[in-house]
Amino acid sequence: MPRRIEAALTHIPDPVLSIALIVLGVLIGWAVHAAVFGWLCRLAERRSGMLRQIVTRVRAPARLALIMVFVAAAATLAPLSEREAGIIRQINLLIIIALAGWAALTAMQVLAAVYLRDFQLDAADNLLARKHVTQFRILQRVAATLIVVVTIAAALMTFDGVRQYGVSLLASAGAAGLVVGLALQPLLKNLIAGIQLAITQPIRIDDALIVEGEWGNVEEITSTYVVLRIWDWRRLVLPLSYFIEKPFQNWTREGSELIGMVLLYADYTLPVEALRAQVKEILDASALWDRKVMAVQVTDFRETTMEVRILASAGTAGRVFDLRCELREKVMAWLQAEHPAALPQRRLQIPAQAQPQGGPPASAGGTRTGRSEPAEAGLAGRA
Repeated sequence: MPRRIEAALTHIPDPVLSIALIVLGVLIGWAVHAAVFGWLCRLAERRSGMLRQIVTRVRAPARLALIMVFVAAAATLAPLSEREAGIIRQINLLIIIALAGWAALTAMQVLAAVYLRDFQLDAADNLLARKHVTQFRILQRVAATLIVVVTIAAALMTFDGVRQYGVSLLASAGAAGLVVGLALQPLLKNLIAGIQLAITQPIRIDDALIVEGEWGNVEEITSTYVVLRIWDWRRLVLPLSYFIEKPFQNWTREGSELIGMVLLYADYTLPVEALRAQVKEILDASALWDRKVMAVQVTDFRETTMEVRILASAGTAGRVFDLRCELREKVMAWLQAEHPAALPQRRLQIPAQAQPQGGPPASAGGTRTGRSEPAEAGLAGRA
């Protein structure tokens, strides 16, 4: 039987036989992968979620690796010429390099999933989670960029022409390296800034920032830029180097709790103690107040009003903003209902009218005072 098969194969042209064997290798590798990972998926469904994640992430690289193994085995059996065998070897080498880079990226993703599974950003006190998530994600993106660059460089160096060109370029034209370095300066600058941000962490994921006059939360930190989600759902995109070189406000650097301030300008007749009691009542009834900071203080006197500062704390920047709005609304409603005279007023004093020569001054109602009364009395006596 093997002799008959061998005799039948001798009648098939070499190119057709080589293609058929390589296609057969691809199909066998695909079938083996489907069988093995079908069993692994059924096994992972009964185990932890982490095993399912690992199986899902390594599925595609494993398929490519198995296909490459069976194609390499088929190439050894195929009647290939030296040139064709060299092409197959070159393709296999490129696939091995690509698989190494893919495996490194996959391993990093699995490590990230394992490391970050205990840190939840939606927790009430998420400072520690934001710290670890930000640090790991920045380093992960920087490492991914370096892995991609090294993988592409290694793949290009497998071609003799490219390798010789690169060696001769480095040996004879140092100025070209300087030009390339200057051209890549923004990329390298942001990569280095990303490493600095990961280590020093002036910003973290979900931090509340004021940048360029805009208030928002850090939504994403990539290897080259930061996405700030502004309060009205716009997105402000800034390079990583911005947060190293320029000043900005971070409202949640050491914690998510913040103190909100409300300034009230009222008449001097405002009863401050009654206002303090009313503010305490408003905060006690509010679900936004965290019961930590409450203060009502007269902080300034002006020509017509006095300045009263109300302080109250809340758990997050968003809750502080809502709490300040609630305080403004309810304090103003209380003033209008209970102490309308304490609202800002402008007082005017009308001076007495100038007296005419030889006559008595006129009163505010237009009647004359002073000598008019005795004159009337004298007229009455004569009558």
